[in-house]
Amino acid sequence: MIGENYQFYYSLIGNPDKPPILFLHGFMGNIDEFNEAIKLLSDEFYYLILDLPGHGKTKVLGGDEYYTMANTADALINLLDQLKIAKCFLIGYSMGGRLALYLTLHFPERFHKVVLESASPGLTTELERLERIKLDTQIGRKLTRSLGKSDFVTFLSNWYNQPIFGSIKNHPEYDRMIKSRLQNNPQELDKSLRFMGIGCQPSLWEKLQINKIPLLLLVGEYDKKFISINTEMAQICKFAQLKIISNAGHNIHFENTLAFVENIKDFLYAAT
Repeated sequence: MIGENYQFYYSLIGNPDKPPILFLHGFMGNIDEFNEAIKLLSDEFYYLILDLPGHGKTKVLGGDEYYTMANTADALINLLDQLKIAKCFLIGYSMGGRLALYLTLHFPERFHKVVLESASPGLTTELERLERIKLDTQIGRKLTRSLGKSDFVTFLSNWYNQPIFGSIKNHPEYDRMIKSRLQNNPQELDKSLRFMGIGCQPSLWEKLQINKIPLLLLVGEYDKKFISINTEMAQICKFAQLKIISNAGHNIHFENTLAFVENIKDFLYAAT
């Protein structure tokens, strides 16, 4: 069984009688990624948070194929079954957003509504995927060379220089975020990148066109690349709505937590 190849590190927060939400963090994140948002959501929901494969304290007990999106999605459904969560809300950020979209399109009966933060349905052509795999392989090599803490810090500093992150380095809690990222194992992050990176995942564009689960697409105003991607997503899926969040780049829940939470509440409580 798929589930036997994973030892998920997870936590359940709140009242189990409240509507459950599954949160999926992004690349280099961990179980604590959405703590501040959950504090603002308070006791209105029941929260399932976890470390995804290659991150934090979750262990992959099988081979490298168990880092892939398809097998990870199957394992998460298995975890929901174990926890007796038949249906829930789903929120995913970046890599976790791509995984959340895959789950939505392949297991639509398990989710009421889905929030995708700075997410994408993948790349459309084989050439794009091959080029991205090549790039991610190079990034992975840099990661696996980050054996010392100072090397890893340098890697993270370069990572957050990317234009999609806007001015995240000026955020007063930036150092705290870096400290959290440093809890990950670079070798495990490399496996996540190589097997669940955007170049490896199947394109979800065609399936998105026939999706009927309500989707909220959140993108930051400084993240021009993902504004373009999500605008196209909203155009081809009539069940998707796009919201551009001010004062944020790619990592909205970190840079503008209040707006992130307010949009989630409005969406989850709205009549479908």
